[in-house]
Amino acid sequence: MRARQRNRGWVAVLRALGLVASTALAVASASEPAPERIRYPQQEASPDRRSDYFLAVLELALSKSAAPFGAYQLMPADTGMQQARALESLLSQRHLDVVWTITSREREQQLLPIRIPLDKGLYGYRVLLIRTGDQHRFDRVRTLGDLASLTAGQGHDWPDTKILRANGLKVETNSRYSSSFEMLARARFDYFPRGVSEIGPELRQHPALSLAMEQRLLLYYPSAMYFFVNPQAQRLAARLQSGLETALADGSFDRLFHEHPAMQEALQLLRQPRRLLTLDNPLLPAETPLATARYWYRAPAPARQ
Repeated sequence: MRARQRNRGWVAVLRALGLVASTALAVASASEPAPERIRYPQQEASPDRRSDYFLAVLELALSKSAAPFGAYQLMPADTGMQQARALESLLSQRHLDVVWTITSREREQQLLPIRIPLDKGLYGYRVLLIRTGDQHRFDRVRTLGDLASLTAGQGHDWPDTKILRANGLKVETNSRYSSSFEMLARARFDYFPRGVSEIGPELRQHPALSLAMEQRLLLYYPSAMYFFVNPQAQRLAARLQSGLETALADGSFDRLFHEHPAMQEALQLLRQPRRLLTLDNPLLPAETPLATARYWYRAPAPARQ
């Protein structure tokens, strides 16, 4: 009898302790701050794999900054949007908290850049998307002056448009990235300069348009793809800066750069011997950290011949 009473007493104690523990966990959970919500842009076109690498870098930067800055929740914007609209949404603090895009003086005056090149400057290396059967037209190109006899296609709000024109090249613009490929196929312009990490996925996404990668030329201008946030989002900027610097220091940034399929394809393309045509970039801000070697990829010598 006494033994049964003692057992009942322990059961009561254990139940009480369980109740206390459950209550403590509930209080702790309630006291934990909600994860920081971070909204990023969907791509304008679907399917579009160009954002995969940059989203992976964003995940890496946020995870590396979790200890000092706390938990986070990444969310895509509700709809896809063109670059100009994405930047406007970021500036007005509607729909977006971060974008990744090529820097320019104008963009750095309006928005807050995190000045670590996300792709180590690969967006400055450009190959040409052309129509199948047009390679002979580019075989004759030796200089920028030769290339100026042909017309490039670009987005009307892209910094690249101003860069090409500043170097004496003819440019036909359009308002939608997704329409550029059909415009090229219909001979509205002669070539579409693409980043070395973009052209492979784009060719695979448009198999019916009879487009091809030009085989001899490589354009280059110094350029940087950054994360940008609203100027008032100082904490998010500090978090991204901290996460990227930590990833650079522990080697995880370079591992992602060299192991991601998009970057592997781009680096393989840069190893091919091509005629290098170097352009000036009058839009590059003076604050661009060109002297910080760990931020940049340097193309091997054969690509510069």
